[in-house]
Amino acid sequence: MTTALSNNETLTVMIVDDEAPARTRLRDLLADIAAEVPNAVVAEAANGLLAVEAIAEGSVDVALVDIRMPKMDGIELAMHLAQLEHPPAIIFVTAFDSHAVQAFELNAIDYLVKPVRAQRLAIAMQKVRLNVWQKHPVIAPQVLATLQQGARTHLSCHERGRLLLIPLPDILYLKADLKYVTARTISREYLLDESLTHLEEEFSERFIRLHRSALVAREAITGFEKNAAEDADTQWQALLRGIPEKLPVSRRQWPLVKSYARLLST
Repeated sequence: MTTALSNNETLTVMIVDDEAPARTRLRDLLADIAAEVPNAVVAEAANGLLAVEAIAEGSVDVALVDIRMPKMDGIELAMHLAQLEHPPAIIFVTAFDSHAVQAFELNAIDYLVKPVRAQRLAIAMQKVRLNVWQKHPVIAPQVLATLQQGARTHLSCHERGRLLLIPLPDILYLKADLKYVTARTISREYLLDESLTHLEEEFSERFIRLHRSALVAREAITGFEKNAAEDADTQWQALLRGIPEKLPVSRRQWPLVKSYARLLST
């Protein structure tokens, strides 16, 4: 639960922008409005990946996040930060993207249009303070999903107080188990609080369904073999790159998977 702030309590800030001059300008503007809205910049990052690393060092009250950045953009970063136990409030920064601006307005998400002005920044920071008082600092995931352009580059796992990012190319398969989904890489497993159906929709080009509870990365499949066990539902198993585990292919999915198996054999 987020702690309410007094009028003179300092907001801790993280600035995320791939352009150093833009970060400098925001830092200077925050200093200019510090008398009106007490704040302290405690972290900076040039993209979403570095921002996750920076925030792991300590929590922040608000993140000023550029929308368009390499490696991981601001929308995806916000989706990952929302999983933190104490997520920061997000103020998006944009140079254009009128569609996103309209979406922010409709969903009461604050944003700043570059070049950022001091008074507009002060208003946004005051809104953040109000949100902290009302204990609503998190942007709704469904709102972020409508703004996301293309599939995410990483999945995230909240584990023992840490936010872990899993690069999509590292994931061999995704398997549903009760209310969680297990993401398997060569080195280990991660528990995701996501729906397998939604993951299949978002990453349909990367993963293929083998079973009602399993998706496998197409590039992870090295072949198929007959299932030696007497299982009425599975006749074939998928062999995977880098791990001894084999995934069953349901009879229902086999006709679809078989075409990929033929492609693999050629």
